[in-house]
Amino acid sequence: MDFLSQTYVALRGPTGAPQTASDTIGRLSDRLQPATLLADRRAAVLALKGLSRDCKQDIGSLALPGLIQVLYNDAEVDPDIGKAVLETLNILCDVEDNQKELGFRHTDIVLVTEQPVHSLFALLGENNFYTRYGSLQLLSTLLHNRRQVVQSYFLTAPTGPASVISSLEDKREIVRNEAISMVQLLVSQSADIQKVLAFEGAFEKLFNIIKGEGGVEGGAVAHEALLCVDGLLRFNSSNQSYFRETGLPPLLLSLLLFPPNLPPDASAPQEFALQFWDEQKLKNAKSVVAIIGLLVGSKGYGDSPLFTRCLIELSLASNAPTALKTQALHLLPANLNFPLPELIITPYMPVPETNGEEWDRLEAASALDVLVELGLNGEYNGMDSARRSMIGLELRTAAVGVFENFVRKEETKYAIVSAMLASEGNDPSKLPPTPLLQALAMSPESSTPIDHVLVSSIHFSSLLFSHLLRSSPRCKALARSIKPQTPQTSAHHPSDGGGQFFVPADGPAPAPEPEPATGAEEDDDDPQTLIQILAENLSLAFLSRSRTDTSDMESREWERLIVGYLALLSQWLWEDPAAVRDFLNSGGLGILVEPINQVSETDFLISSLCVFLLGILYEYNREPGEITRATINPILNRLGVDTLLGRMSRLREDDRFKNVSPETLVQHYPGSGPQTIVPEGEVWFDWAFVDFWKSNYYTIQRGLSTDPNQLASASGPSAETAMLIASLQDTLRSQSQEIEDLRKQLQQQQQQQKPVANEDEISALKSQVSSLKLALQASDEKQKEMERERKEAEKEQEDLLVLLDEVTAKRKRDKGKMREAGLGAEVSEDEVDEEDGEDGDD
Repeated sequence: MDFLSQTYVALRGPTGAPQTASDTIGRLSDRLQPATLLADRRAAVLALKGLSRDCKQDIGSLALPGLIQVLYNDAEVDPDIGKAVLETLNILCDVEDNQKELGFRHTDIVLVTEQPVHSLFALLGENNFYTRYGSLQLLSTLLHNRRQVVQSYFLTAPTGPASVISSLEDKREIVRNEAISMVQLLVSQSADIQKVLAFEGAFEKLFNIIKGEGGVEGGAVAHEALLCVDGLLRFNSSNQSYFRETGLPPLLLSLLLFPPNLPPDASAPQEFALQFWDEQKLKNAKSVVAIIGLLVGSKGYGDSPLFTRCLIELSLASNAPTALKTQALHLLPANLNFPLPELIITPYMPVPETNGEEWDRLEAASALDVLVELGLNGEYNGMDSARRSMIGLELRTAAVGVFENFVRKEETKYAIVSAMLASEGNDPSKLPPTPLLQALAMSPESSTPIDHVLVSSIHFSSLLFSHLLRSSPRCKALARSIKPQTPQTSAHHPSDGGGQFFVPADGPAPAPEPEPATGAEEDDDDPQTLIQILAENLSLAFLSRSRTDTSDMESREWERLIVGYLALLSQWLWEDPAAVRDFLNSGGLGILVEPINQVSETDFLISSLCVFLLGILYEYNREPGEITRATINPILNRLGVDTLLGRMSRLREDDRFKNVSPETLVQHYPGSGPQTIVPEGEVWFDWAFVDFWKSNYYTIQRGLSTDPNQLASASGPSAETAMLIASLQDTLRSQSQEIEDLRKQLQQQQQQQKPVANEDEISALKSQVSSLKLALQASDEKQKEMERERKEAEKEQEDLLVLLDEVTAKRKRDKGKMREAGLGAEVSEDEVDEEDGEDGDD
């Protein structure tokens, strides 16, 4: 009754005459002064709270300073007035309604000094529910409006860190959940606050919340807590180092049911590989995987192999949702040093028509084989590849990206390509089939409508194979000798589930089908090299695309297949004259010229790539043969060099090329968009080729304009120099390996701690190591000297050419002056004829 009477008196005024809202707010503001009684101030605050939503501007201009004073003086003493003033200030600073500018203005008034923020963090230490909850809400609002100002005040608050951590320990869920949301805003983009809260024990408190909520099986609260942990770690190397020392990282693996102490040679448990997934669990698992990827990608983390294995097992050997697998592959480090061929994993395949409730355990295979199969055929060996789903293609492109990172080292590339070659004296047909090589050499069917699943498999095989050859003369030289078994299209169709190792482990492997007798005629034919097969398949694709009965959709698939072949050949033939000679001998020149002549008025994609590859053929045609640069030059002149350059430059304008980025390889399929229930996509290029094309475009542009008898325009070393450098590199590599072997032998002898009977042997070994070091140093110096001599020779040749041009021009001028001076008799007729011939040539 006292509250009602006091409020009535405050609103009525002394005479009982009607008042405006501004008059009432002004009177209530006067009663907020410290000189009045606490009960009067409480009544005034409650009245202002009731008017705050409808009269926000008047209260802000008249009563906001008084409300801030009440927050200083009374909120900690009286919980009721504290609750009321906190809720009123939160309403005044709220910007979610139509008065955003007013909310920002009130926020600026509250944050003029640091005292209000310090008072709010002090109120967090109170155990009263409404006081703590209201303080958290107001702090969240202020952080949302002016985060940097509040963060600067927090760093000077005496009780700030302790009160924030205590609010995370609150047993009342609504307070704890609000504290988690506030901490996310508080630590955003502030490394100092992240460090302060980390050392106050924020990691431990947040993981207690996550475990209490059920881990990844928990709800939205567990997700928010995981986001909070991510915010404390991301872009903060100090917190990452501290987090590793706390012993908490293994809990991340436990949250995903991956054993933190799993031995390297043990298989992942089935409870990790096969789990039930819903939308909320997927969100939580994504947050956990993001934190694991952050730790794996940071430097100096000793336990990263186990975390890397967890990401690999999750993406290649589990029933996790496709989006989670894609994320796990993307988070593997770019400098991947994990031994994928040595890791044996057990993939799983869903049993058809069981809605994902039953799974077949398949044959164990190396992680590298499973990764390649994923890129070639898609998830679960292409079970759903016929749908063109964007999410499925994103998973395949992620697998290709991991493969590219894994083969960055020259030795890794060389080992993989060497495995595709038969040893000397052995029949290539006796080699075990390699899925990558089989898919790449597969001939597309021209008699039946093209299958986009088959096109995707061949296209992805070209992407994978190009990563093995790019910038590697040794691997290109090996690849020229590859003679794969030409598979039939139906032999291993990607959607048939007939991969190299995808056989249910619960039953015997199916017996291989007997190969039909091919007759003795095939024995007389030498197997084709890979370049010959690619040239033949490219020609077949061009012919099938040009048929009159080909629909627009089929034509688009043929174009996508042609793009894959052209992109691979462009990267293979670059700086490889021997490969250029093989391709020309396989009819490559005729294959490229015809599509350039038959260019469409609207689509320049194929013709642009053909011109680019034709330029590479002309640039690196340096070995003797029937088709030389002099043979190609008239064709270029007939087609028109300017026309060719114009067509090649049009590739930049094509959306299928222009929209490719390191993060975006999958593009929307025509007729499908983001609003589609299951968006469909397609892949045309990878970023590696786009970067390769942009880096070498101007070299080809200059090369197409050069005379066939001139040196190539490329500024790189010649073929002979490249071969010499490669030979020196092989020598250096072998010598380094010998030194390493000797060092290992010495270390083994020292570890065994056995006396060496022969002192001469030790001195001989030491002298051999010293001589090898000297030889290595001499080889290095010799290589540098050769490089310097090559550059000096090139510079001298350029100087001589410039001097020759200057002398020729001066000679012409002198002759002209002599004729004008009437000294024409001294100029012989031969010289005049020679000069006229030169002018005619010009």
